[in-house]
Amino acid sequence: MDTENGGKPGVSSTKPQTKWILLLPRLLAFCATVSATVVMALNKETNTFVVATIGNTPIRATLTAKFQHTPAFVFFVIANGMASLHSLLMILVEVFGKSFDYKGLKLVMISILDMMTVALVAGAANAAAFMAEVGKNGNSHARWNKICDKFDKFCDHGGGAIIASFVGVLFLLIVSVMSIIRPIKA
Repeated sequence: MDTENGGKPGVSSTKPQTKWILLLPRLLAFCATVSATVVMALNKETNTFVVATIGNTPIRATLTAKFQHTPAFVFFVIANGMASLHSLLMILVEVFGKSFDYKGLKLVMISILDMMTVALVAGAANAAAFMAEVGKNGNSHARWNKICDKFDKFCDHGGGAIIASFVGVLFLLIVSVMSIIRPIKA
């Protein structure tokens, strides 16, 4: 069939196409995890509230909500940053890494690293989603007050970062499945 289309016999014309099929979801995962990392890392809001009134003089307190105040959000930023770095390195290996293959170990190692990245980002996104839910609704049993009624912008940006991270998890899962199937086909 290749000789009829002007190609060399025995050389498949679909090889570059499969390379781009794996690169596209990896690139989309990179964009999603980078955007989640940047949005959450820059997420900060400062508001001034009246906490008491003495006579006619209001006593004000200035409070700041930052991602660093919640360990789950710090984990979220670190995990998405690591996933972004992993995706970028894997894109570079895919494009320039033909000489890095040693007896098929490259494909196996990429598959294992992809699965670990999916687990890491999924755990971080779920931890951040839990804390976002507590921030939105509070927990009356633990006496945790909600904060999203006071820090709207902080909660909106955090929610957008969490959505971007879950989109990144979806694309990383697709990449992971494709990288597992690829050594089986080879």
